[in-house]
Amino acid sequence: MAARRVSVALRCAAWAEALPRAERFAARVVGAVLDDPRVGLRRPAEVGVVLADDPFIRRLNRAHRGKDKPTNVLSFPLERENGAKEKPVLLGDVVLAYRTIRREAKAEGKRIASHAAHMLVHGTLHLLGFDHERAHAARIMEGHEVRILRRLGVPHPYRAAARNGRAP
Repeated sequence: MAARRVSVALRCAAWAEALPRAERFAARVVGAVLDDPRVGLRRPAEVGVVLADDPFIRRLNRAHRGKDKPTNVLSFPLERENGAKEKPVLLGDVVLAYRTIRREAKAEGKRIASHAAHMLVHGTLHLLGFDHERAHAARIMEGHEVRILRRLGVPHPYRAAARNGRAP
């Protein structure tokens, strides 16, 4: 297991109410991704997590993606795994939007903690270079998500959506 550091910024008090010990929760979930031997990370890494509100993520989404609306998660990669193996790689930041995640969790019949964990895993995998733009890449990324979430005790994230008539 490579050393890891997860820094968490709580920018929305509702996260602390919805997820007691939200900082510890986020660090544990992101750590599970970084420690997973199948995602390919072989050196120390640092990730920032921002637990934010919808207006904050809406501003980021508008500025960086040209989409003037909130979204559930945004990832901002910084470095790839290059350079000296003993030096930690600064992977980037993952930002979660509270109201959007709460609304999606309710609509899909999930606990907010389960959906937040899924979005943290999803965002961290993006930092590691995974994407879901093509069908094959999406299957690989979703396989990692399901496996990591299972180890964390989180139910399959796509089965609940399918049961409720929503596509993954």
